[in-house]
Amino acid sequence: MAYVTALYTSLCAFLIVYLALRVVQFRRTKRVGIGTGDDRSNEVRVRVHANAVEYTPIALLLLLVAELGGLSHVWLHVFGISFVLSRIFHAYGLTAGKGGTHMGRFWGTLISWVVILALAVVNIVMVVKAL
Repeated sequence: MAYVTALYTSLCAFLIVYLALRVVQFRRTKRVGIGTGDDRSNEVRVRVHANAVEYTPIALLLLLVAELGGLSHVWLHVFGISFVLSRIFHAYGLTAGKGGTHMGRFWGTLISWVVILALAVVNIVMVVKAL
């Protein structure tokens, strides 16, 4: 079993459900069934959740492939922890920033991209070595 990927998939699942609950809480409070009700703060909550949902599947898939390919558990944890923290930084930064600008958002996005690209390169190198 891919235990390392299972750990980070579970942590990401908790984060995504937490972010979804924030959207649901707002919608229930403001009685908005679909969309954002033209409310800026709910727009931000919806985007924070959607952004996590957009980035997480590819990162976890790449992590799983790397784990199945035999990448060291140390590196898997480095990538996994970095990705989870990047998503937390991004969520906090986008929520806390005025007009969407905040260092948390910047670093969260940058670290997410670095993890995804690094895992993609690691996986390509493992495939090439296996050929």
